[in-house]
Amino acid sequence: MAGVDLIAGRKHAPRRLGRVLVLGLGKSGRAVVDYCLPLLGGRVRALAVAAGARTPAAEEAAAAARAAGALTAFGDKAVRELSRAVGGPFDLCVASPGIPASSTLYADAAAVSAEVVSEVELAWRESAADSRWAAVTGTNGKTTVTSLVAHLLRAAGEDAGAVGNIGETCLGAVAAGGTRTYVAEVSSYQLASTSRFAPDAAVLLNVTPDHLAWHGGFEAYRDAKLKVLANLPRVPGSVAVLDATDDVTRAQVRRLRALTRAERGFSYVPVGGGEGLSADMRAACGSENAAFLGADGMLRVALDGREAALLRADELRIKGEHNVSNALAAAAVALALGAAPETVAEGLRTFAPLEHRIEPCGTVGGAECFNDSKATNVDATLKALAAFPGRRLVVLLGGDDKGTDLAPLVEAVHEHAAAAVCFGAAGPRFAAAFEQAAPNAPEGFCLLRASRLKDAFEAALSQAGPGDAVLLSPACASFDEFGSFEERGRVFKSLVSARAGAPGA
Repeated sequence: MAGVDLIAGRKHAPRRLGRVLVLGLGKSGRAVVDYCLPLLGGRVRALAVAAGARTPAAEEAAAAARAAGALTAFGDKAVRELSRAVGGPFDLCVASPGIPASSTLYADAAAVSAEVVSEVELAWRESAADSRWAAVTGTNGKTTVTSLVAHLLRAAGEDAGAVGNIGETCLGAVAAGGTRTYVAEVSSYQLASTSRFAPDAAVLLNVTPDHLAWHGGFEAYRDAKLKVLANLPRVPGSVAVLDATDDVTRAQVRRLRALTRAERGFSYVPVGGGEGLSADMRAACGSENAAFLGADGMLRVALDGREAALLRADELRIKGEHNVSNALAAAAVALALGAAPETVAEGLRTFAPLEHRIEPCGTVGGAECFNDSKATNVDATLKALAAFPGRRLVVLLGGDDKGTDLAPLVEAVHEHAAAAVCFGAAGPRFAAAFEQAAPNAPEGFCLLRASRLKDAFEAALSQAGPGDAVLLSPACASFDEFGSFEERGRVFKSLVSARAGAPGA
């Protein structure tokens, strides 16, 4: 965009956005429409919305956009219709994350648009020049780390807000104002359509197979995640925090280690290493910085020549080794952005479990129940299973099957749980995987089947006694029975609540 007339005081906001095309009318699409409608007749010459499939919500949003002056169209030919209607190509297209680059809609938009970006990209461009951004991506743990970074920064007196996939859209937060530091949970979908997005701090967590159909393969999924690092050299003092216990992410640590600071253009902090969270990558490979779990059980972050011992892992309210990793990553970001070690330590102590993420939700017959409905893939469930050492565990598995390899899941369930209940559309395939591995099952292991979540919960309770843990960690999406993982989790909590209040519970 050489020669573009930019608005002073913003990251990269042209005075003229020109003809703007919006792909999709989901949450992010509606946010872009809401942002652009007041600009019609000024920065925005024309606003066109390719709304995708017809749904009641999309019809309603499209009608409101038309009433305010936008052009709208539905279906696979929407972009071509809209291009004809505005009399030429578009200067900017903002694509919703639900629309893959392989789709007809996206391909048509790319053909008639000067550039295609995500809502995250547009929000960053439109934000104040002195605002700060921390971007968090990875397969699992994004929401916890995003929430925790915002929590730690607010504890340090910063005007910080958690945005992106976690709740309010990035663009909505920018439009509302009042935020100095945006802590954004960014998905591979959103990162795939970024070009200038340059956060002050980037967190790259684990990268394991997920969303492969959308991206067309693991390599494309991985590369989309890695785009979070692409523009860090443009930001003075920027930092990358990387989960070095993960093979894919550790490869990036090795790549960065091979460069000089001048060649990289930013600093980096490895969290743990190949030997686990106890690995200090300063000693292991000569990194300048490191975040790790010390031999004394303390969470430690070494940054810019100073090492902070923050708190013991058992002081965290969030359970599991994966949450120790999440806490280390969040602490490293907060410290890099200027928070004091003692403030970070206190913030880590006070951070409570998030809804649907190994969330304690009641006790039935002496068995404590946990809602981990957010575990929509095998890797997330593996982490949850390891969060209850020394405790008898009954786990509920199933839902909308993603078709992934179940061997690691079965092995982990055998290691950590006394019983498993397979339910939902994926139930038969999950149960078959356990049956195939039955010769390797521990003595006394119990496998149960159920059709729906309600029946699965009752089956789980039949195997749980005082002091045990009942864990909903499905390793599946929710769409066989529920509209979202949130709905599934809330139904589970209502089931727990009803049984906890029943006579004799």
